[in-house]
Amino acid sequence: MLSIIMPVKNTEAFLQDCLDSIVNQTLSNWELMAIDDHSTDRSHEILMSYAQHDKRIQVLKNNGKGVTAALQTGYQQSKGNYITRMDSDDINELHKYEHMLNQLKEYGSGYLALGQVKYFCATGIGEGFQNYERWMNTLISEGNCFDEVYKECVIPSPCWMLHREDFDRAGAFDTVMYPEDYDLCFRMYQQQLKPIACKEILFHWRDYPHRTTRQVAHYQGEALLTLKCHHFLKIDFDPSKRLVLWGAGKRGKFIAQYLVSHNIPFDWICNNSNKIGHQIYGVYLQSEKMLNEINNKQIVVSVANTDEQICIKELCLANHWNTFYFC
Repeated sequence: MLSIIMPVKNTEAFLQDCLDSIVNQTLSNWELMAIDDHSTDRSHEILMSYAQHDKRIQVLKNNGKGVTAALQTGYQQSKGNYITRMDSDDINELHKYEHMLNQLKEYGSGYLALGQVKYFCATGIGEGFQNYERWMNTLISEGNCFDEVYKECVIPSPCWMLHREDFDRAGAFDTVMYPEDYDLCFRMYQQQLKPIACKEILFHWRDYPHRTTRQVAHYQGEALLTLKCHHFLKIDFDPSKRLVLWGAGKRGKFIAQYLVSHNIPFDWICNNSNKIGHQIYGVYLQSEKMLNEINNKQIVVSVANTDEQICIKELCLANHWNTFYFC
C-alpha cells in the first residue's frame, strides 16, 4: 500500500481539485493521511466530506504546529510500504502514483521514483519559475538530480516516492531545518538513493501570491544558504583538501561568514579587481590565478552572474576540479 502524507492549511479554494486528483487515481491501493494544520477556513469540513465517502482518507489534527509537525503527525500513523508527500493546493496526473509505484517495484530498494512537474497560475508563470521548472525537469529526465543538489532543491516535494525502509533510513520527516523539503532532499542525497529517470509530467504545481514559499522567510534567501552550507560540511566537505570559495557577492559573503563562524579555513577568490587584495571577515581575497597553485582542492562557486558561471564551469570541467555550485 501507498501512504500519501498531506498537510492542509487554509486551502479551501484548491482542496477539492487536489482531492479529486487523488481519489480518481488509476492506483487504488493507497491511504491519504490528511493533516489539518489548524485551518481557519472550510478546509477541515471539505476533508471530512471526502473522508465520509472514501475510507482510504484519514483526517488528522496536527499534533504540533506548522508543516513539519503535520508531516510527522501523518507519517507516525501511516501504514504503507511506500511513502509519498502531497500538497493540498496542487494537482496530480491521474496515473502518477501507479507510474511511480511501478518504477519502484521494477528497480527495488535504494531507488527514488520521481516525476516531471508543470507550474500553473491564474495570472501566468514568471520567468523564474519557468527556468526552475525547465532546469529540474531536465535533471529528472536524465535521473541525475543530485549532480546539482547545491544549486536549488532538485527533488519536487510533492512528486517523489520511496520504499518505507529507504525513507526511514533518510530520516523521514524528522528535520529541524527549513526548507523542510530541501533538507529531506539532502538527506536522500546523503543516503545515496538513486533517482529513477522520468520523462513524463506527473504533477501540476500551483503558484499564487499567498503561497507559503512566497510568504515565509524559512523558504527564502539566508535559510537556503544556511541549509546548503550545513549539508556541504556534513556530506561533501573534505578536510584533507584546501577549500576554495569563488565569489564575493552577497551570496559569497554569507558563505564566507558561515565558514568563518564554524572555524573552517578557506581561500577566497573573486573576479572583481576592486576587491582583490582586501580583507573581508579576516580573509584576503585573491585572483583566480592562485587556483593553479593549489593541487588538492575543493571549490565552492557562489558567483551570481550567469555568463561568469558558464566560464567557471568550463574551466573547472577542463581541469577536473572538485567543484560544488551554490548558484
